[in-house]
Amino acid sequence: MAAVGSDLENVLVGERELWLGGPPHELFKRLRGECPVHFTERITEFPEEAGYWSVTTAEDIHAVSRDFRTYSSELGGVTAVSAVFPIELTRAMFIGMDPPKHDRLKALFQAGFTPKRIADHEDEIRAIVTRVLDRLEGRETCDLVTDVAQPAVSRVIGSFMGIPEEDDAVWAGLMNSTLGAGDVDLNPDGVEGAMRKDVPEIFERCRKLIAERGERPTDDLTSVLVHAQVDGEKLEEHEIVMGFFLLVAAGNDSTKATYCSGMRALMESPDQLQMLLDDPSLTAGAVEESLRMFPAFAHFRRTATADTELHGQKIRAGEKVVMWYVSSNRDETRYEDPDRFDVTRNPEHQAFGAGGRHFCLGTALARLELAILFEETLKRYPRIALAGTPVYVESPFINQLKTLPVTLGA
Repeated sequence: MAAVGSDLENVLVGERELWLGGPPHELFKRLRGECPVHFTERITEFPEEAGYWSVTTAEDIHAVSRDFRTYSSELGGVTAVSAVFPIELTRAMFIGMDPPKHDRLKALFQAGFTPKRIADHEDEIRAIVTRVLDRLEGRETCDLVTDVAQPAVSRVIGSFMGIPEEDDAVWAGLMNSTLGAGDVDLNPDGVEGAMRKDVPEIFERCRKLIAERGERPTDDLTSVLVHAQVDGEKLEEHEIVMGFFLLVAAGNDSTKATYCSGMRALMESPDQLQMLLDDPSLTAGAVEESLRMFPAFAHFRRTATADTELHGQKIRAGEKVVMWYVSSNRDETRYEDPDRFDVTRNPEHQAFGAGGRHFCLGTALARLELAILFEETLKRYPRIALAGTPVYVESPFINQLKTLPVTLGA
């Protein structure tokens, strides 16, 4: 392994200042080349949290993802900082479980997310996106995050979960404030406020839905959770609530994040935008390139179950191992000119995970939503252009814009 410069050796990868303008891609490029598995000794904002290993290359992240016996999701949590939810609540989500329980619980939802079932929802999803865009009629400008992406994705996942449309904005606010708790615009009260106010409200609202579905089951995914049995036993209330939270959070944040960053890339790459306008069959490629360059979640974390070694670094049992998808998706050994947005690339990527049991359940839904959002937005506004400086959520976990001002050019 190449020698590591002292400046790189001492860098704190998740430090807030490094992420104010989005992921620190130049830093990750150096890490991939000089120290692919890098140790961050501390987290300044959370001094009680232990440091962690950063895994930055596609090959190493693939290895970690597929070895659940050595790298556990259940042992210590799934994010570098375990601040908002106690470990007991994180373990109630199948994303925070290891096999065999993970496999059994995830299997309950597989039928609801098959490619065929998702495809059957195409007309409904397109109608949702069209209605959202209709609200822009007569306007010259908008914010793609708040005016298009958020209401569209909230209604789509809301329709799957059985959330009444009038509650979409409330649930979107709760997802934004808990996942983006470190950003003062999304949550002025910070992580402590999320624990004090948002988590109890999530439980209170979920209890009402649980009671309703307990008495009157429907075909939505909330009913699946309420009536599910794992090993012959129904889920406990906190398991239902956290399962609900996981699905709603993923449905809100993933598509919103990648759509907005993909649209920004198109507006900043006029040649790519024109190619897509000239040949809409390239939409699928634009979706995959957006997923590669702008994965919705910057990282997920595992915990070493035993002493092990990765890329020459000795990792001890109990240490955090953080997989940085924002780095692996720009790995020079996988992609030529990885920082260039290219709608013809049609790449493989790790935006949905890197294989193994935790591969994203909602892959087909996310791809369909993204394709429809790109198609309908560009069909209506082919001259769309940036109207200001986009601003990122301040977070080393959720990789998304919180503002994207545009002129519609209708």
